[in-house]
This record gives sequence, structure tokens and C-alpha cells, in this order.
Amino acid sequence: MRLKTTLEQWQTLHHIEQAGSIQAAAQALNKSHTTLIYSVRKLEQQLGVELLAVEGRRAVLTEHGKTLLRRADSMLEQAHELEMISKQLSSGVESQITVSIDHLCDPSWLYQPMATFLADNSATSIQVVETSLSKTTDMVVNELADIAIINLPITNYPAEAFGTTTMVPVIAHNHPLASKENLRLADFATTCQIVVRDLGEDANTKRDVGWLKSRQRITVDNFDHALRAVEQGVGYCRIPLHMVKPATNTQIKQVNIEHSERYQVALHITLPKGVNTGPAALAFYHQLLSQAQTRIE
Repeated sequence: MRLKTTLEQWQTLHHIEQAGSIQAAAQALNKSHTTLIYSVRKLEQQLGVELLAVEGRRAVLTEHGKTLLRRADSMLEQAHELEMISKQLSSGVESQITVSIDHLCDPSWLYQPMATFLADNSATSIQVVETSLSKTTDMVVNELADIAIINLPITNYPAEAFGTTTMVPVIAHNHPLASKENLRLADFATTCQIVVRDLGEDANTKRDVGWLKSRQRITVDNFDHALRAVEQGVGYCRIPLHMVKPATNTQIKQVNIEHSERYQVALHITLPKGVNTGPAALAFYHQLLSQAQTRIE
């Protein structure tokens, strides 16, 4: 259906309402007083509704005018956003980027800077892929990600320090081992161990990490599931410290194990596509790296 009105007409009405008079709006738009009056009267004629009334020297919207302009304002905002997005896309900004994040990384390190980035980059969507072990490497060497948060640097891919994750052993608060002191790894040999699987697709490159000598094992996809399993008393697991810090979680207990109380994993950030990285990905990379410096220094 063909529209009776134009964005320019609604924009004129918007400026008159904002300026408080037709004369002030004319100066702001660098148009004549007569042109603006004609535009509004033409709009009223097309709609069959009175939109503007003049009271003294002020131009005041009628109730119908206020109602319609509220709807039109959102339309004008969308039009401005379309133009901004088009400008970004025409300059080569990617419509979507992929960020892979190793499962050991604190998600807030990614999402806090992302909120700021998206506010200034409305043309770009972001796909986040969680990785572990060999899949972390796959996303880089196969250039499946524009930005990759990894653990160990990967050969021939320059990387910057991104932070450090501390791994701690946890168990259900009511588990028999939770009340014992001076625990050793041997004490856990007969306790079910919860481990996070390698999410890589190539069976030949999948690998295991850490102590895996428990007689029984439950394997899950991520640490969220591992933590839920620990809470329900399924077994014990080493969990990133940022996941077990909240004091409100009374279902689990961090235990001390002789010579194995905790260990740390260094995290890094890299650009798998190197010089072929697009401007949006590069901008987000620098934003992530800038925030990382506050953790590392």
C-alpha cells in the first residue's frame, strides 16, 4: 500500500514540537517559515486530522498531534538507525562477527565490554561460541572465529595476555569428604569425578587435562552442568573460582587437598584471521584488550 505521508513531514512536525515555534524550527532546519507551514498543513490534509494549533507566538500540538507524533518518533529513530547501519556496512563493517571463548574464562570479561561495543556498533551482531581443549585450538587454526579467547598461545598466532583463572576443587556440602581434614588426592579415587569433555570434533585431537584417577567418572559439556552435578552430590570437580565465589551457594564446599589445593590457567586473546580481521572485530578486540589491562596490571 502506498503511504500518504513522508518521513520528512513527520520530521518537520517533530522539530516544531521540539523548538516550540514554527520560526525556531525553521531556523534549526534552515528552511523558510512558509515551507514548514505548508508541510504541516499538507500533512493535516492527507491525514484528515488537525495536528498543530497556534497559541500566541507558540505552535502547540493538538491531542491528535501528540498521539501521532509519539508513534512517528519511533519511526524517525528507526530511520536514523537504518542510515547509520547502512553507513557502517558501506564502509566495510561486518554484519556479524564470531567470538570463541574458552570455558575457563570468566564470561563477564566478555560481556561487560560487549555491552559498550554494541551500543556504538548497531550494524554488527555477535555469535559467541564456547570452547574447550582441542576445540579452542580448532577455532583459531581453522579461522572459525574473528576473535578467540584461548588458554595457551597457539603456534604462529600472536596472542596477548587476557587474565588468569584459578581452579579449585569443590564438593557437595553434605558429602562425606566435606567434613574431613588433611585430604589427599588418593581420598578421591573412590569418589565419582565430574569432568568437562573436550568439545572438539576430531577424535584424534581430543585430549584430557588434570588428575583423572577416580574409578567412576561423569562427563558433561560445561562447568555449569558440572557445578549443578556437584550441588546434587553426584561427585567432586575442579571448578573455576569465579563460579564458586558467591557466598549464597551453601550447597557446595571448597576443599583443601594436599599439594593440590588450586592451580591457575593463563588466558590469552588472539585474532585468528590476522590481517584479514574486519574493522568491527578489530574494534571489539581492542575494547576487550583494554579492559583486560585493568585485570593484569
